[in-house]
Amino acid sequence: MERTVGTVVRGVRAPIIREGDNLAQIVVDSICNCIAAENITIGEKDVVAVTEAIVARAQGNYASTDDIAADVRAKFPDGHIGVIFPILSRNRFAICLRGIAKGAKKITLMLSYPSDEVGNHLFDIDMLDEMGVNPYTDVLTEEKYRELFGHILHPFTGVDYVEYYGNLIRECGAECEIIFSNNATTILNYTKNVLSCDIHSRARTKRLLNKAGAEKVFNLEDILTTPINNSGYNDFCGLLGSNKATEDTVKLFPRNSQAFVEEVQKMLLDRTGKTFEVMVYGDGAFKDPVGKIWELADPVVSPGFTSGLAGQPNELKLKYLADNDFADLSGDALKEAISKRIREKDGNLKGSMASQGTTPRQLTDLIGSLCDLTSGSGDKGTPIVYIQGYFDNYTK
Repeated sequence: MERTVGTVVRGVRAPIIREGDNLAQIVVDSICNCIAAENITIGEKDVVAVTEAIVARAQGNYASTDDIAADVRAKFPDGHIGVIFPILSRNRFAICLRGIAKGAKKITLMLSYPSDEVGNHLFDIDMLDEMGVNPYTDVLTEEKYRELFGHILHPFTGVDYVEYYGNLIRECGAECEIIFSNNATTILNYTKNVLSCDIHSRARTKRLLNKAGAEKVFNLEDILTTPINNSGYNDFCGLLGSNKATEDTVKLFPRNSQAFVEEVQKMLLDRTGKTFEVMVYGDGAFKDPVGKIWELADPVVSPGFTSGLAGQPNELKLKYLADNDFADLSGDALKEAISKRIREKDGNLKGSMASQGTTPRQLTDLIGSLCDLTSGSGDKGTPIVYIQGYFDNYTK
């Protein structure tokens, strides 16, 4: 009988993971239990994906605000730091800021406006037009910001982040001033020592600051790249990708993800006789069209994946073929013509009219987004995702 489904995605339940757990074994056991319980036939190139949160948790990859403060103090001994372009997130940035403030004497906090890098808005963009503010050139003090825009609460969290971040810094014993600018080099009018906190634009920010005469420039990816007092660390991205664990600790992005996925792949092969593709995933790479927030606050979607997940899709657009090349066909004749074209397609369709409109993104970004939406960030209890049929096409 001909198959009636394509890609199938299952969220797989697992035990609550604690530091020191043998996560690779838990993942393999959970997948094999799922296969047995659901009577699943293992396919070709099935994918097993594991959320970064439980990888880091099993590793015990945590750090305290005191650990962050010690590293910040060593990198900025003068004590006055320009902290620029943070995202507006209690989960992602507030605990990091607490550690930064503990390691500083004074912080000049420079916020982008009207929103941060991932789309959290300080205020509605239309207010710029109403107030005659040019976000490309105008620099606002906190006093001017309040005069123009008042006290606006984030629509999802109910937080005034200007007030929240300012109070947090002062509570940690550091002097604080807040300014608003979308030009990285503005901060150099206040201090030559800068900690940029942007994620995806961080390389450009560093380059602009260094070219403009900054004395010291670091990014969050440069903080906690090695252990401080036996803390967790991440040699790839430092504090980037970290999340709040407690009021005084963060969980860092996992280390050694590549070794982990290769271990799981080998264990699954030994257990089932089948080669699975395996990846670690964090945030998906998608944007909420209503809230305008871009989900990706991690430095990458996947910090580790097996070789079969490298690259981009190489697909033909079925509706293009149906509407153009085979517009005169229907029924079985149309099905056979399209199937034949798929079987004969080039190994690289880049630039082909028949592939236009297909998604030119990395496979790991696409699959990671699928996994993030499947597992969610709440109480589903499915930190492992099992995907079948993702690499199939209309001819299978």
